[in-house]
Amino acid sequence: MTEPQATPSALIDALAQTIVGQRDVLEALVYALIADGHVLLEGPPGLAKTLACRALASAVTGSFKRVQFTPDLLPSDIVGTRIFDQRSGDFATALGPIFANIVLADEINRAPAKVQSALLEGMQERQVTIGPQTHRLPDPFVVMATMNPIDAEGTYALPLAQMDRFLMKVLVGYPTPDEELSILDRFGGEPRDLATGVATLADVVAWRHAARAVHLEPKIARYIVALVDATRAPHQYVERGASPRATLALAGLARARAFVDGRDYVAPDDVKALAPAVFRHRLAFGYRTVTDNVDPETIVGGIVAGVGAP
Repeated sequence: MTEPQATPSALIDALAQTIVGQRDVLEALVYALIADGHVLLEGPPGLAKTLACRALASAVTGSFKRVQFTPDLLPSDIVGTRIFDQRSGDFATALGPIFANIVLADEINRAPAKVQSALLEGMQERQVTIGPQTHRLPDPFVVMATMNPIDAEGTYALPLAQMDRFLMKVLVGYPTPDEELSILDRFGGEPRDLATGVATLADVVAWRHAARAVHLEPKIARYIVALVDATRAPHQYVERGASPRATLALAGLARARAFVDGRDYVAPDDVKALAPAVFRHRLAFGYRTVTDNVDPETIVGGIVAGVGAP
């Protein structure tokens, strides 16, 4: 395996040259890329969610495809289909937009469950079955999906199995007034080119292997398991806790965060900082959350704070 020629920190800095503010979001995207997982971005429109995904693909010289999810979208519009060739008399396979290094599923909750389920095999198995053939997806392969939490009309709830396959859910907020002035200055004139060639796909693969080698102390592993187990304890607002995928996701992301920070070990702060992003979309909240007007983020924060760190 070749040594990486670039660093994840350089990649984050390059993304920051395009995206004003949102440092936590940019770091989360890079963590997910290194941890080989998928990201769900939730935030109001106009906050550069799509631009951040395009910028990431450009910076690592990877292929990028965007799929706009709508109610009339078909599974074949995502994975591809078999087409009959009248000249040869054979069926040919037309690969869909899922065959890219970074796939943006824009407004994923605008399509019904049948369409969303078309992503399941690719997200978990890194392969897609079209007709009698199974096709491997590119490596690396990351799905970055966006959701708009404000306009709920015409949307569909994502199945729990779909949500569980996202490594993390990142909340994207509004910029500060100073950041918005910078946005106006940076994008108020001629369009700016995205940074390219900051890293390569080979660098990303090398980062992934290096992050997996980051040491995870047994006491940190027990802390991760205790956090996930706490989500399954009886709670007046939580009907269902996180699955074992959350345990693996939290460990993988903590290793990625430590690697980006230049450490060869995972610290408790790595786990604690990433736990909300791993849990918030995996917990099933009961109806009392709405009737009592309780913010789910407060619930998740309370669960994480209730487990003592080593």
